[in-house]
Amino acid sequence: MDTFRVTYHLDVEAGNESSRAEEVAAEQTVEVPRSAIRDAFVAEEILGVVEEIVEAPEEGGFLARVAYSVETTALDPAQFINVVFGNSSLHADTRCLDIELPPSLLAALEGPKFGISGVRKAVGVYGRPLTCTAIKPMGLSTEALTDLLRVFARAGIDVIKDDHGLADHRFAPFEARVTSCLAAIEQVADETGHHATYVPNLIGTPKTVFRQLAFAQEQGVRAVMVSPMLIGLPTFWELCHEHASVPVLAHPAFGGAQRIAPQALFGKIFRLYGADAVIFVNFGSRFSPSERSCRALADGLVAPWSGLQASLPVPAGGIAVESVGSVLDFYGPDTMMLIGGNLQVDPTLIPQRTREFVEAVRDHFDD
Repeated sequence: MDTFRVTYHLDVEAGNESSRAEEVAAEQTVEVPRSAIRDAFVAEEILGVVEEIVEAPEEGGFLARVAYSVETTALDPAQFINVVFGNSSLHADTRCLDIELPPSLLAALEGPKFGISGVRKAVGVYGRPLTCTAIKPMGLSTEALTDLLRVFARAGIDVIKDDHGLADHRFAPFEARVTSCLAAIEQVADETGHHATYVPNLIGTPKTVFRQLAFAQEQGVRAVMVSPMLIGLPTFWELCHEHASVPVLAHPAFGGAQRIAPQALFGKIFRLYGADAVIFVNFGSRFSPSERSCRALADGLVAPWSGLQASLPVPAGGIAVESVGSVLDFYGPDTMMLIGGNLQVDPTLIPQRTREFVEAVRDHFDD
């Protein structure tokens, strides 16, 4: 039987771990008590199997590894997540920590279409980390956002993306914003020779997102950004594999509402579903994940995985210009450094701080 494995953290008292793990294995597959299963195929091929239970060394409770038949997933991106952590996500004592997948599932879900090499080709930057920032805050007009983009582009930023909070607003409509920002990118390229990459944010219902993607690609964007957990992982999978002709950056918004460990959701599942680059919150940021979690997350994005392309790590979440060196030492050269609000702490110093950021990244690995 072709199987995949999921590791859960069970916040239960000693003595209850085995029964709780068996409940999760059943909840995620047959959703009936074991005593209700009378069909041999269901019992032997469909019901999840608890393979291992060990004490969780740091946070208490227990780690349970459960094996599931690949057949339970129907090789479908929605059903796969349903089996991994559907009903059990509703249990307050259960978290999903990790997934281990066989070649059959990796091939079915495909992973990134472009990967790190495709992102670098789209941006036109090789051999060093990429720089990235966001035009914000929400509420600025299209003209004001475009003016800010020009400042960043003239200072040499590689990737200038919409903030994830920018949608099809009355004060900055999606199509007008994309058209204006792309024109500004070309204007600055003519002036300076530096051709930054503008990345619009796609958000809305599936119909809206696919329409936005089509418009952006027709206008000549070289990458787009989506929040997979806001639009839904199956919609994200379809966008990446059936509609996008440019690399897709994945934003982590709403990813903390699911009780799935960041290293599993952002480091593996986002990559598996097609993210070419993945934004995540860095340790020491205003979100304060651990170094260990960030290390595991970044390794999950780039580690060899049965032929899947690697996704580019994009640490973010309140990184300061002054900490660029230490962040790059941690993640290495295949990184896109995203600094947003820290470049705007003093409106009079935005060009200066942006140039300092650009120079710090470009010079770091030359020392």
